[in-house]
Amino acid sequence: MAKSTLSFVCQNCGAAYNRWQGKCESCGEWNTLAEEDTSGSVPVSIRSKRKGRTFALESLAGRSPDAPRLSSGMTELDRVTGGGFVRGSVLLVGGDPGIGKSTLLTQATSLLARAGHRVVYISGEEAVAQVRLRAERLGLSDAPVQLAAETSVEDIVSTLSEGAVPRLIVIDSIQTMWTDTVESAPGTVTQVRASAQALIRFAKKTGAAIILVGHVTKDGQIAGPRVVEHMVDAVMSFEGEGSQQFRILRAVKNRFGPTDEIGVFEMTGLGLREVTNPSELFLSERDLGTPGTAVFAGIEGTRPVLVELQALVAPTSLGTPRRAVVGWDPSRLSMLLAVLEAHCGVKLSGHDVYLNVAGGLRINEPAADLAAAAALVSSLVNAQLPTDAVYFGEISLSGVVRPVAQTPARLKEAAKLGFQRAVLPESARGETSADAGLSLNAVNSLTTLVAEIAARGSRRGESNGPAEKNATPARFRRGDG
Repeated sequence: MAKSTLSFVCQNCGAAYNRWQGKCESCGEWNTLAEEDTSGSVPVSIRSKRKGRTFALESLAGRSPDAPRLSSGMTELDRVTGGGFVRGSVLLVGGDPGIGKSTLLTQATSLLARAGHRVVYISGEEAVAQVRLRAERLGLSDAPVQLAAETSVEDIVSTLSEGAVPRLIVIDSIQTMWTDTVESAPGTVTQVRASAQALIRFAKKTGAAIILVGHVTKDGQIAGPRVVEHMVDAVMSFEGEGSQQFRILRAVKNRFGPTDEIGVFEMTGLGLREVTNPSELFLSERDLGTPGTAVFAGIEGTRPVLVELQALVAPTSLGTPRRAVVGWDPSRLSMLLAVLEAHCGVKLSGHDVYLNVAGGLRINEPAADLAAAAALVSSLVNAQLPTDAVYFGEISLSGVVRPVAQTPARLKEAAKLGFQRAVLPESARGETSADAGLSLNAVNSLTTLVAEIAARGSRRGESNGPAEKNATPARFRRGDG
């Protein structure tokens, strides 16, 4: 019999130690070490007697057939997965509690079941009656989805092996599963890793597609060992603010498709509704004529998305002004403020700065620099930006506006939504097409844009006389004028 090997494993990052200690040296979390048996159930003497088998080696030349895909019936979900579920693939879906993961998967499984495919939904957190209540609320109770409430991986694999192989299997959630091969409590790092490995082995052997639902930590990362994210074929994040009705499905990893596509949904009383035109939805309630707002023409994967950036610059009485960001990189905002102060004379050290991406969307591309700068300066000088203009462009540390990719797609989307002008980098003018129908304002440096906005308004709280209308960026310095 194998000797039991005990170690202390961090439940946050999976690091192992030979003794208990209060703080994990790998992730820095406190009181996350738990004692686990990592020896496994197979004795070492038995494992050492196994002889290796030979297998055929192939060359890089040759053609492989495309992996057959199973369309989910939801256009936005298929966009993120790369066209549908690949046979034998395993997907890991994570998101905050109550964001709508179970609702999304219930709708997807119901559509597949109505199409004639065998679909199994296994819940480790809810009873079958609770899943039925959700399906009844969504109007999907007539879908022939096979339900079960089980947490034993061995029992699940044995049950699914009988009869026809399911086309799609949903495990909600992987943190509730446990296997007899390890001696640990459900939810621990060892159990999550072993349970996921057993389910992945079943998927590769039978060709069934499996979706694993994962919990997230307070930092938004999927809980459990990071090795599970390496084992699965795709990792998807379901994002959104609880106060907003918009939900974003984003691919973090995808072996069978792109990782920069997003799917947009709207949470309604009847479940998630697909949003085919996210730009129109994000701009449906924007404030026209309000200083500090600018429309950014962005790209999410192959889809152009227009979203409103809102900025508020207010004087502060604190020694250290606040810098709050929602939906954008805080480090990017700090860099932008430094460029405004160093090259444009915009002094913001005595002001609180707040920046928000309306609609709950999170922007990752640097092309939003120009729109964010325009919103910040507009709020500082109390100047209204043109309501029919869009902004995009990357700002370098020297204050130069750099070009960005897919300029024609951004302009085409802006023209389709009724915008008349665009502020873009000077070097991107040659990429634009004549039929875009927009009036282009090409800027070469951030100083030019700041001067144009400063000529529209005045400093907050000061007079709005002719002298203020002709203000230059140099007058923004504290103590001037």
